[in-house]
Amino acid sequence: MRDPAMQWRMATAAWFEKGFELAFPFIAALAVASLVLLVIGKNPFEVFSLIAVEAFGSQRRIAATLSAATPLLFTGVATAICFRAGVFNVGVEGAFIVGGLAAAFVGFAFPATLGLLLVPIAFVFAVVAGTVWLAVPGYLLARYEVEEVVTTLMLNFVALGVTGYLVNGPLLSEKTGNNVTPLIHESAELVRLVPPSTLHAGFLLGLAVLATYGFWTRRVPAGIESAIVGQNRRFARAIGISIPGTIILVMVISGFVSGLGGASHALGQLHRFAEGFSPGYGFTGMAVALLGRNKAVGILFGAILFGALASAGTTVQLFSDIPLDIVNIIEGTVMIFAVVKLGQITLFRRKAVS
Repeated sequence: MRDPAMQWRMATAAWFEKGFELAFPFIAALAVASLVLLVIGKNPFEVFSLIAVEAFGSQRRIAATLSAATPLLFTGVATAICFRAGVFNVGVEGAFIVGGLAAAFVGFAFPATLGLLLVPIAFVFAVVAGTVWLAVPGYLLARYEVEEVVTTLMLNFVALGVTGYLVNGPLLSEKTGNNVTPLIHESAELVRLVPPSTLHAGFLLGLAVLATYGFWTRRVPAGIESAIVGQNRRFARAIGISIPGTIILVMVISGFVSGLGGASHALGQLHRFAEGFSPGYGFTGMAVALLGRNKAVGILFGAILFGALASAGTTVQLFSDIPLDIVNIIEGTVMIFAVVKLGQITLFRRKAVS
């Protein structure tokens, strides 16, 4: 029987190792950004302190950070669902966009007399659009082994083209000018949580999605099986798990979550659909999933981190001469080191198995 003190030390060491693994990309990004700041004659500690204050220094700033993190909760989960199963889905961006347009369309085109029913109807339209959008490449991969990176990436461009045509054509607002749809009805707007900030009820929905994802990965057979498929397809096939079925399932769920995120952004943040609806939330969600190692707690941490950088970056540039590119450097470096660290872990596991 093991010594309780030894067990405690081993548990502490394991938690420390996991914490360092999660924080390593961010630490490396800060080091690179510090070097850049020193080269241009800035004090890294002053810059990082200013970013921290602008991101978390008051209730208003915290609300802004959580608001910026809200779409990343959805896109991070949508990406992680596929990554866990070994499916490199880069089409969350497109599903997020078409889901947002579908929700906005319901919000302004359906009768205002429907009242609060507009919200669930809009979400239904959005999740159907997002689900169908990613079910197609999922089927092509499962049935014909068509490379998912290519199909999902190309569908992102299709989503941009189709929504761009609609928002500048049949769905163009006649009152506000180019590139936007009409405003949704007031009854279709999501509730603001901390007025007058933009933090809305979509944040709570995002947390619910994240909690459901955590439960799914640990307690639901399909979630456990998807992880087995991602780790070793030969073993998964040997124990009777359907590889094509799992691929289609994770792509469908990913599209569902992406559509939810698009609807949340349209109904809670913009209250319409506009060209440039997503400034890359789907791709940032990939960084969030990688940084969080596809785990629910890690995704929450990653979403808040990138939300803080996004909300603080613009205000820091307004009140100082610090270039916004510094924030972009931090974001990009975090993603690079997250991928590098993940590659090292994967290689180590493969060697251990062999």
